[in-house]
Amino acid sequence: MGLEETFTLNNGVKMPKFGLGVYKSGDDTVQAVKWALEAGYRLIDTAAYYDNEIQVGKAVRESGIPREEIFVTTKMWNSDQRDDRQEDAFLESLNKLKLDYIDLYLIHWPVAEKFCDTWKYMEDFLASGKVRAIGVSNFLPHHLEELAASSETVPAVDQFECNPTLTREELRAYCSAHHIQAEAWSPLGRGVALESRTIKGIAKKHKESPAQIILRWDYQNGIITIPKSINQNRIIENADIFGFSLSDDEMEMISDLDTGITKEDPDNFNF
Repeated sequence: MGLEETFTLNNGVKMPKFGLGVYKSGDDTVQAVKWALEAGYRLIDTAAYYDNEIQVGKAVRESGIPREEIFVTTKMWNSDQRDDRQEDAFLESLNKLKLDYIDLYLIHWPVAEKFCDTWKYMEDFLASGKVRAIGVSNFLPHHLEELAASSETVPAVDQFECNPTLTREELRAYCSAHHIQAEAWSPLGRGVALESRTIKGIAKKHKESPAQIILRWDYQNGIITIPKSINQNRIIENADIFGFSLSDDEMEMISDLDTGITKEDPDNFNF
């Protein structure tokens, strides 16, 4: 049990349960990814919008770890959907990564009146063998319903904002019922959840950090999680969540912190 654990996605591909996010990692991306891989991480999550696919690919290639043991996710940005650049965007990501294939390719946001067309391109990318699994990010149940009405290919993953202050129970239940793997971005709630007295109390009881308590909550809820860090000690600490477990009461106490407040609304965004 540990970082080698995987979920089997709805197309049979195995995806690690825990990984490293690299949003805003900037010039530190290569070193952060190398530290994560050295620590046993095997899932690395980037996106075209993060402007560090080149660095992620470089770290993966230079790691000395066989490519097939590392799971790389990237995402198509909104302007590429609006400008009908879906195919070009995919090829640009593949070229920047300098990898033979992408493990998981996601539509980054549900751009109105575009994402169903984009999904057809995603199906083509999957059929080409250059992608092992396709999915979405920031899609709510009604977006997923709209997608289902126009395609028989079910997204393998839905990556969305999820943490103890935004538990997304309805969305998680929808994903579970439709065999879509839930994945959390911003699992630590931009630091807000870390300051919760409830989480601090549980952390003190278990002699773990508040971050470890939150990430363990993700793990026990069956949510793939990708905390971001460029600090080697924190990268190692974040992944050290397999030596303890939370009780049912503690899991419920953490879930009760839900406020339903999101920073970015998938139905109303202008980027």
